[in-house]
Amino acid sequence: MVLKTSGRNFIRFVHSHTTFQTNATRPQPLINATCRVPTSKLEMVTLIVATTYDPASINPATALLAMPGWTTGPILPPNIKSFTNQQTRLIQHDVSIVKEDDLDSRWEQATGEVVDEVIFLSRHTAASNRPALTVHPIGVLHLKEGESPPHGGKAGWAALPSPRIGPWLRLLKKMAEAHSLVPEFEITLEGTHHGPITSKPTMFLEIGSTEEYWKRQDAAQVIALLIWEGLGLGGGEAVGNWNSETGKRKVLLGIGGGHYAPRHMDVVLKDDIWVGHLLSGYSLPMEEAKPGENHIGGTWRQSIQAAFEATKASFPGGEILAHLDQKSFKGWQKKAITEFLAEQNINVGRPNDFT
Repeated sequence: MVLKTSGRNFIRFVHSHTTFQTNATRPQPLINATCRVPTSKLEMVTLIVATTYDPASINPATALLAMPGWTTGPILPPNIKSFTNQQTRLIQHDVSIVKEDDLDSRWEQATGEVVDEVIFLSRHTAASNRPALTVHPIGVLHLKEGESPPHGGKAGWAALPSPRIGPWLRLLKKMAEAHSLVPEFEITLEGTHHGPITSKPTMFLEIGSTEEYWKRQDAAQVIALLIWEGLGLGGGEAVGNWNSETGKRKVLLGIGGGHYAPRHMDVVLKDDIWVGHLLSGYSLPMEEAKPGENHIGGTWRQSIQAAFEATKASFPGGEILAHLDQKSFKGWQKKAITEFLAEQNINVGRPNDFT
């Protein structure tokens, strides 16, 4: 499917007591060249990535572009379309969302603008087929060098997690409830997983979990409205901008548990909780020591180190606290992890430590 906004489309968005009505027109051309855009100063921009390959990606993008203020932007080589609105750039390609690496640096090279963060729109799949709206950081931390990740990224790599993950999860839950998507849709975090490769703070926003739900327009509109309000495109204050000098400075680094991080979710749904990487059990491969040996094998140390360093980089001045899903570990696993965290000077926080 190719994104088009030709003609005049009337779209109505309702959030709580706020109603948005837009008479959307075709975005006006800004530039059609593929060369660098001349700028008098470097601008910090948010890069939103969508693909026509996926209805759960392109439908929210289409709904967002129907809101006021968008103009056509430059073509990112070789043929990736873009649209601009204030300090936000939406780009649209035609392949799998995890296949286009380094879009942030490629945008910077092509335009001279500085990308501050990257937000990907994507579908979500699950064995349960349950409808869901999900938010998560990305990376493939547990794979050994030389191993090939099945869904993009690179072995041992952790993207910088977007500071917006926690605040936007809470805002998404409120919006989904206001639009009567709950309880049909589950609103949840996911553990860190897959690519593509980025170098700036990144998060995925996903609609799941089957084709029926990937195509749901009401879900697409809620995701679009989340971006609209979350980035302050409607004139309000943006949600989730990190500032270590104001508000709470504690950041949750999730360790252990299932893919949907239920123990970590219990903490994150409280107000003013920041979220870094979330390491599910599959991202912490551990091999029990053989009799007479003390070494616990596996790449779990690598995963924790990469997750901590990336989280620390995304929250300068923040207090990173490892939050363990205690019940998900065997005794020897918990002992090994807590000892390693102490060696690395990574503090452990219990739920009450985040309030």
